[in-house]
Amino acid sequence: MTSEDLVLVAGATGGVGQLVVAKLLEKGLKVRTLTRNAAKATEMFNDKVEIAVGDIRDVTTLPPAMQNVTHIICCTGTTAFPSARWEFDPKPNLIQWGKIFFDPTYRNAKAKNTPAKVDAQGVSNLIATAPSNLKRFVFVSSCGVLHKDEFPYKILNAFGVLDAKQQGEAAIIDSGLPYTIIRPGRLIDGPYTSYDLNTLLQAKTGGKLDVVLGTGDTLSGDASRIDVAAACVESIFHPATQNQAFELVNKGVRPPVMDWETLFTQLA
Repeated sequence: MTSEDLVLVAGATGGVGQLVVAKLLEKGLKVRTLTRNAAKATEMFNDKVEIAVGDIRDVTTLPPAMQNVTHIICCTGTTAFPSARWEFDPKPNLIQWGKIFFDPTYRNAKAKNTPAKVDAQGVSNLIATAPSNLKRFVFVSSCGVLHKDEFPYKILNAFGVLDAKQQGEAAIIDSGLPYTIIRPGRLIDGPYTSYDLNTLLQAKTGGKLDVVLGTGDTLSGDASRIDVAAACVESIFHPATQNQAFELVNKGVRPPVMDWETLFTQLA
């Protein structure tokens, strides 16, 4: 990383994304956030970042955000099951909620923010507009993408979230861009809502379990958002993570200092 590098964070106002931005700023890196809500991002990050207004679901909004970008960290996502975050238009009544759960055609027609539109199409749009000389594309995926037809992932994938994550992964790998794919377990720990930058910079891992990495989609369990964000940021400093897909969960006794270099070297 150099002083000329510029990291674009997609999903910057989400749970993992907020922490990614804070950790990038801690390292003195230049950050540009991609957001649909400039006012929210401005308030959250206290004018410490560049703000690009865009929507990963609309490829035409993305080129201005890509200017001079050297790294992309994509933390976007939506709920695995139908919810208000799927942005139904109009807002469903009780009968329509029934149709949403049992009629995929109706559901896809009425919802703007499904996993397919965010994790599959949205990621593909980021790739399509990314600079050809990008140094790294980091994507937060999910444990279970390679076992989505098995319990318990079959339940999680009932509405296609793992299908969409896997399609996003495939688009990244096929793009030829240098990439790192992180597959966390079930996300735990805050922030669950929007905090200001000072709060984010104080996020601590004291009392948490150790970080365990694995390859081949073999791990399961909980994953701290704080550690997932740290892995996103630390990975762009370590060549061993390039063109790697790995799981991250929290298990065992945590050391006093997290040795990311050793963790990443073991992946190779």
